[in-house]
This record gives sequence, structure tokens and C-alpha cells, in this order.
Amino acid sequence: MGGRFAVLLLGLLATGAWGQDLPLPEGAERTAEVIREAGTVHLPTGPFAGGTVPRLRVDGRITSRAWRLPERGLGTLERFAPLRDALEKAGWEVVFDCAAEGCGGFDFRFATPVLPAPAMFVSLFDYRYLLARRGADHAMLFVSRAGERVYVQLTRVEPGADAARETAAAPEAAGDLAAQLVARGHVVLNGLDFSSGADMLGPGPHAELEALARFLAATPNARIALVGHTDSVGGLAPNIALSQARAEAVRDRLIAAHGVDGARIEAHGVGFLAPVAPNTTFEGREANRRVEAVLLD
Repeated sequence: MGGRFAVLLLGLLATGAWGQDLPLPEGAERTAEVIREAGTVHLPTGPFAGGTVPRLRVDGRITSRAWRLPERGLGTLERFAPLRDALEKAGWEVVFDCAAEGCGGFDFRFATPVLPAPAMFVSLFDYRYLLARRGADHAMLFVSRAGERVYVQLTRVEPGADAARETAAAPEAAGDLAAQLVARGHVVLNGLDFSSGADMLGPGPHAELEALARFLAATPNARIALVGHTDSVGGLAPNIALSQARAEAVRDRLIAAHGVDGARIEAHGVGFLAPVAPNTTFEGREANRRVEAVLLD
């Protein structure tokens, strides 16, 4: 594998406990830990095809942890391989794995329960996914690279009495924001009137913000993350700041104009790290400048 590794996770993966037991490199920084004692998660079991991502629904205790790895110039494959080996040595059976384009790119990534930024930054062109099973338990490993940094997420689901069952992505109702948000786990908020390079949201009206507010009112347990994105013009740091400010402006509007509880909305900015189109054309840059709503619960 090369380099020096601090074995943080291997021992406990071999037991019933779920702790820090993957061979992460020295200097790995924990960015998130989310534990739900009882919840539901949908884990992809195959690539995006025919308009859907096949997914396995599992109910139970869900533990998700994420790390940012130190800068050492290694790619996602070099980081992914020893983690996969550790899972297999601990008795986990690999059900499915894939990489970026082979997974389905944008559509696959947003059908996958990846923790929101800043815990995880995901490049649509450089990520790797693995689903593993051991007995009734399931584990998801997701590795992505943003610039010179690699991010790792490990999620384990320990089900209760209900058995896991295979599902397909729910059909989308054309133009129905709520249906798309539930089916895909995310939706681009179209029609937001930000001026070029500005972080002030115009007066509107904003039909999709109104639709999002109606969804939140009708789904009182739902939480969302608003994620701002930019094109690649300019440096990373100012673009992350701009995308963060735009996401916060949308959050403020939902609270002030639509009465949404601010505790149910997170705001994050990822700059140009997650493009949906090439930044080499005007149309691509236009598509990449967006704010998305990501369904968390």
C-alpha cells in the first residue's frame, strides 16, 4: 500500500461494534459523525441505467463517519483499495462497487446518501463507491477527491426487525419539485435571480422556493441542505465563499418570506468542485452556477 498507516478501524469491524477501524493514513481528520438510532437509508446496488438507480432500502441504526485525508498526491483508487481490503478481511462481502462514470456520474452520486459539505466534498468525475454486506448488516464506502484532498465516508446500517428490501428510484413527476426531491434526494432550484458574481437574491417571485416551502410545510420531519455551486472562473477560495453566501441568501429568504424554521435548513458552498457540465462553454458555466436543495431526512 505504501506510506505509513494508522490502523484506526480494523479491529472493531471484525466485531459487533462499529468504531474507528479502517486503515486511514496518519493525519486523517474526522469531519463528521452522524448516528441515527432508528432510520431508513437507500443504498445503491447497481449503476444508473434506464432513468433510475437500483437501491436497497435498509431500516435500522445508521452510523456515518467522514474524514478528510492529508495531502499526499494519491488518487481515489490508491486510497480506496486498502479500505476495501480491510472490509473484506473483516468478513464483509462486496455486493457492488463502481467508479464515477461507471456508476452513473451525477445521477448515481445524488442517489447515494453522501454527507453534505463541508464534511464530504465530491467530484462527479473522481469518486468510488462500494456496498458490502455481513450477515444482516450493510456498509457503504464512498471515496472522492477534491483538488489534492481525498474525502472518505463510511456508513454502516444495523437493521432491526424489518428485512432490507430492494427498491427502484421513484418515478419523477415532470416539473414537480417535491417529487424530484423525494425521488432523487436533491433538486436544482431554478429561477433564482442572482446577478453575475453577486450573492444578493433578487425580489422574485421564485416559484421553486415557494414549492420547496410547501414541501417542508407538508413534511414537518424533513430537513434540507442548500448547497451553492459556481463555475470555475476565479480561484477556489472566493468561489466557495460566493457559493456559501448564495446558499445562505436562499436560506434567509425561506425563513423570512416563507416562515420555514431555520433549524431545518443548512447552507453550504462548494464553489466549482461539483460541476454538472464542462466549464469550457458558456452553457456549461451557466449550468454549473446553481443552488441545490439536498434532502437530509
